[in-house]
Amino acid sequence: MLTKEQLEAVLRPIAEPVLGRSLIDLNWIRNMMIKEDKVSLTVISLKQDENTRQKLEEEIRFRLQEAGINNLHLRFREPSEHERQEAGQAVTSNEAEGAASQAPRGHGAGLEQLSILDPKSGVHFIAIASGKGGVGKSTVAVNLAVALARLGKRVGLIDADIYGFSVPDMMGIETAPAIEDGVIQPVERFGVKVMSMGFFIQENTPVIWRGPMLGKMLRQFFADVHWGELDYMILDLPPGTGDVALDVHQMIPQSREIIVTTPHATAAFVAARAGAMALKTEHEVLGVVENMAYYECSDCHKKDYIFGRGGGARLAETLHTDLLAQIPLGTPDNHPSEPDFSPSIYKEDTPSGYIYGEIATTVIAKCQKD
Repeated sequence: MLTKEQLEAVLRPIAEPVLGRSLIDLNWIRNMMIKEDKVSLTVISLKQDENTRQKLEEEIRFRLQEAGINNLHLRFREPSEHERQEAGQAVTSNEAEGAASQAPRGHGAGLEQLSILDPKSGVHFIAIASGKGGVGKSTVAVNLAVALARLGKRVGLIDADIYGFSVPDMMGIETAPAIEDGVIQPVERFGVKVMSMGFFIQENTPVIWRGPMLGKMLRQFFADVHWGELDYMILDLPPGTGDVALDVHQMIPQSREIIVTTPHATAAFVAARAGAMALKTEHEVLGVVENMAYYECSDCHKKDYIFGRGGGARLAETLHTDLLAQIPLGTPDNHPSEPDFSPSIYKEDTPSGYIYGEIATTVIAKCQKD
């Protein structure tokens, strides 16, 4: 069963049609009642025509169904004069509608956080991309983020792979984000501030959204999350060149990319598309990471190139960038009894942990050339 805080997080992206601000931030979703699989609530809106109500109801039902709630009792009403004044809109519905075209399209509590996207904020955005799934892109993203934090950097990590979110599980995160004063607080793990769709979706529930909804949620991760001061923001993109990757390129023109591939020629060929998309949208490719480059025998230390050789180097040459690292095939030697257990984070003093530390050092050097 959802808590009230989780329900607010699910509904936060829904904006009042006239003001363009989050209904949750306006406190215009009232009388929330949660009983087992049933939710009741009241929605306040400046416009009360049938079309507006229908669109709001469809979006609310859709988001609740994504969270596992199918039984919804919904009521609508107009705001009182006092509620209008609290919202800073002591005007009639018609007057408010006329002013809406000039109103900012952010969400109340999140307006200040939009500064993280401003190039003047000093935040270095690094998107981790791949041409196809299954090459270890998310593993590279989480370990690079942790490696940067180990070097003393202030790091955020957005699990932008909204269909295939996996970062919370990979990092061993078992807590949900807190909400303070209507603002989402990211979960911190290994010194990295983390935000993921996985925090708001019930386990194994599929996300069935079209592109515009994905972009809207991604914007919420920037606008309605209290990131604080950051040096680096790592974005774990979905594989391929779909809507989310394009949204990131449009939202963050100053972002850079790291392309992840395996040594296999076909994987490298497909990954070239992601790199080409970055270059066409004038985004710098910091380099290529070749994951699963080889298997090293723990006893004799012989290297077996299970997936072939040379794919990463050829991809880097094609994209006119550097091969940042070749990471061996393997899994972290972590035990569930450890207090800081995570399935996918390599310890700093392991061979792979050392490689990620070198990648982080190289990334910092490249970013500081600005």
